[in-house]
Amino acid sequence: MEPILHLSIVVDDLETARAFYIDLLGCTPGRRAPDWMDVWFFGLQLTLQAQPEAFLNAAQGGKRHFGVTLDRGTFDALTRRIDEAGVPWLDPVTTSSFGTPQEQTKGKLLDPSSNVLELKTYPNIGEALLPKPSDVPRGTSEAETP
Repeated sequence: MEPILHLSIVVDDLETARAFYIDLLGCTPGRRAPDWMDVWFFGLQLTLQAQPEAFLNAAQGGKRHFGVTLDRGTFDALTRRIDEAGVPWLDPVTTSSFGTPQEQTKGKLLDPSSNVLELKTYPNIGEALLPKPSDVPRGTSEAETP
């Protein structure tokens, strides 16, 4: 069996979260109980835990977030659907490092409980995720880095 990554997040309203992840983002529903449910977030088992008493602070600006890297066609279709639904972006979709191996297009948005999601795409993910020479500690080679 291949490993399945799992993340559990707090939501303040399970039905609103369900609509966001399933109806808007297109995630597939999984198991469900009265106070939680699983959705398949692009290969990640994401558990939505209903805890309306938990305070979620959107002012964090997205430092603590989770996300997904998509192929360009899927990314464009999903961001278009988000825009058409009128969901505001925490960080609007932009492209950085244009024309370099690290070029990426990304944006961040909030789910209805203020959890921050990042959506991104790379023209060449293999090149983009390789360490730059400045990222490799002295005395090691790129082949030795994980």
